[in-house]
Amino acid sequence: MVLKIAIAQINATVGDFAGNTARILDFAEQARNRGADLLLTPELALCGYPPEDLLLRDDFLAACESELATLACRVHGLAVLVGHPEKRDGRCYNAATLLSDGARVRTYYKQRLPSYEVFDEERYFESGDAACVLDLAGLRCGVNICADVWEAGAADRAREAGAEVLLVLNASPYHIGKRERRTEVLRERIASTGLPVVYANLAGGQDELVFDGGSCALDSRGTLCCQLPQFEQALGIVEFVDGQPQPGSIAAAPCLEAEVYQALVLGVRDYLGKNRFPGAIIGLSGGIDSALTLCVAVDALGKERVRAVMMPSPYTSAISLADSREMVRRLDVRYDELPIEGAMNAFAGLLEQQFAGLPPDTTEENIQARIRGMILMALSNKTGSLVLTTGNKSEMAVGYCTLYGDMAGGFAVIKDLAKTLVYRLARWRNTRSAVIPERIITRAPSAELKPGQTDQDSLPPYEILDAIVEAYMEKDLSPREIIARGYSEADVRRVVHLLKISEYKRRQAPVGIRVTQRGFGKDWRYPITNRYRDPY
Repeated sequence: MVLKIAIAQINATVGDFAGNTARILDFAEQARNRGADLLLTPELALCGYPPEDLLLRDDFLAACESELATLACRVHGLAVLVGHPEKRDGRCYNAATLLSDGARVRTYYKQRLPSYEVFDEERYFESGDAACVLDLAGLRCGVNICADVWEAGAADRAREAGAEVLLVLNASPYHIGKRERRTEVLRERIASTGLPVVYANLAGGQDELVFDGGSCALDSRGTLCCQLPQFEQALGIVEFVDGQPQPGSIAAAPCLEAEVYQALVLGVRDYLGKNRFPGAIIGLSGGIDSALTLCVAVDALGKERVRAVMMPSPYTSAISLADSREMVRRLDVRYDELPIEGAMNAFAGLLEQQFAGLPPDTTEENIQARIRGMILMALSNKTGSLVLTTGNKSEMAVGYCTLYGDMAGGFAVIKDLAKTLVYRLARWRNTRSAVIPERIITRAPSAELKPGQTDQDSLPPYEILDAIVEAYMEKDLSPREIIARGYSEADVRRVVHLLKISEYKRRQAPVGIRVTQRGFGKDWRYPITNRYRDPY
């Protein structure tokens, strides 16, 4: 008994029913030409994931139902298992329907609805409670959807209903370590059910989420038989002989730096592409953050669609200007220098009487950042290109950023990268081609808003800062637990205090790409008005 299952690792766009259908049909044709019996698509592939509050609209659900009927009529020569939302008897379900020879054969409803991290499915869906087993070329295939395999129950029901293999539709977003964790979870389900698994995952960017693909198949012993590449659309064929998947192509796993960098590139490409922005504008500073952001943008969009702008002030060092000029020369992107000293003087004159008798402080420094933000946004308005902000997670955590200044823009590329990870990615990118001048990587980081300024004038060393932020923000450790790990109480108190008082800034920051298990976005929901104080 032989069954060929094709995995459609597609890049769906939320709400683009016609485009998603065309993509599924294209993969179906390729799969049919390669002798496949079934095409397995990702979770909610027909409407894109996550559709969020679009699911509360009856017109959206009706449009999806209509598109499903259109897709069904055009499926011939093989079966297609497609993910979609379905409203039935006044309730909405996360569904998967088998289409074959122009007809809808069987529908399964997702049983486990995640409401943690970036997921909020209990807001939209009702849980299914019945197993679904499909007879395909004599092999009985159980259907699960994403979170169904992360907990015991749904897969066991499929086995009890007679399933001999498990087909899993997924929209599993990326974060560091997710690929390995998925494999662990699948092996746990295989150990409890004895069923081999075919796992189809989305590949693409949707707002702050990036879906990395990495679709796979494992046999009943948990041995990896097939692994599709990450961060790109791909079609994989898994051949089953006597109920077991046969060894096939296994894409090599990238190193951590390469994996994160690919996630950033895909996130930028899809955010600008799916929202139809013609290009990107980046404010260069001569520092590491804007350098890495520029590299990602060029790799995502091509040099023709990227514009770099340097806006020196009297405090901008000569080496910052030299390094920025050298980097744009290496990348061959459009580059403009717009000095802001005249604008700074104009603001100083305008505010002279208002500030009379008050000493200079961060107010004047922030005016510089806001002048730059205004210039970048003016260029964006005039050209239609999107400003990519350059702030990192370390800065976002402690508020080392200026509202309406360096935070001004439409998409925050490295928003979820700790400063130490920024350096790692910059060094890795230079192993591909040395586009970032070495001095940008080795010099002390500085906002250059006053003479001789460095980041460590205001912050602990980034190795310490990043470790405290990760422990408190990503792992929910208490200050006492962090101090017990060997960090000084003074540093912990300082970082936690800054993190809390900066919440109002983060709420006004642009959306940015999530690469850790917890970013400052959908999965961080702390109140701005908050008098809780951690015990020390």
